[in-house]
Amino acid sequence: MLKRLRIDPYVMTLLGTVALASALPARGGFAVMAEWVTAFAIGLLFFLYGARLSPQAALAGARQWRLHGAVLVATFVLFPVLGLGFAVLVPRLISPDIYTGILFLCALPSTVQSSIAFTSIARGNVAAAICAASASNMLGILLTPLLASLLLGAHVAISPRAIGDIVAQLLLPFAAGQLLRPWIATWVATHKRLLNPVDRGSILLVVYTAFSAGVVAGIWHRLTAADLAALLVANIVLLALVLAITTYAARALGFSREDEIVLVFCGSKKSLASGLPMATVLFPAATAGLVVVPLMLFHQIQLIACAALARRYAAHQPEPASRPTATLGVPR
Repeated sequence: MLKRLRIDPYVMTLLGTVALASALPARGGFAVMAEWVTAFAIGLLFFLYGARLSPQAALAGARQWRLHGAVLVATFVLFPVLGLGFAVLVPRLISPDIYTGILFLCALPSTVQSSIAFTSIARGNVAAAICAASASNMLGILLTPLLASLLLGAHVAISPRAIGDIVAQLLLPFAAGQLLRPWIATWVATHKRLLNPVDRGSILLVVYTAFSAGVVAGIWHRLTAADLAALLVANIVLLALVLAITTYAARALGFSREDEIVLVFCGSKKSLASGLPMATVLFPAATAGLVVVPLMLFHQIQLIACAALARRYAAHQPEPASRPTATLGVPR
């Protein structure tokens, strides 16, 4: 029924997790245990990411520095500038708490799995997409906290310890996966169905722990139906602006259609897998649940919009003679 209605079952699972956290939030010792389990799951997720990502495939597109630079500018410059523009709507249409979440969303890196998947569906330059999306995600581990500090100031707890926690939780497991890849890559590739739950399950754990802390602190008393409606419109406008700007920028820079597809899809995404654990580190537990609401909503909007856009590109793009295969299965 969900497929007939074009509703992603995972979206319903996310909403169910939020409902569970609202009805039965983690408290006391159980909350501490849930945080440890979540940290382990996120570390495992990025370890598998490192094990699955072929360095040869990523390096195949590394020479296109203009394209990769454009993706990074879209992710870490264009998004923050547009996010700052929404300040004119605060507090009349967007509450200050929701605006904090929007600015945090704008500071996040691109996704990996969905960016590459949509580029492949649209018949774009997959090798370049692997390189661009991976570079964005890894650089974001350091750039996102710095950008969040610049955009949010006192609202975010940036410190050497926070940076260290993010590096330990995301970057080190990824590096370990890369180092062990020669020995475990084949096993990981042949057991995708067993390992895929790590991807979605780790995100669900972060959602549950973040919203549990927020519920205990009373975040739902600070959100109204009008706030959610305004956030929905703001996210749609934000994504539409980025998609339009990256499309026209690619053509102005003389990129081929295949490279335009890379810039559009890699430059317009924001990573849920990276953003959720970062929020739990950078923001107090009482506010982290509210901060990630814009990210969760934007994530679903970007998947729906880019799926339709990828099909439209594919309808007007001839099938390439040979397309590199990406060995990926992580961060959505």
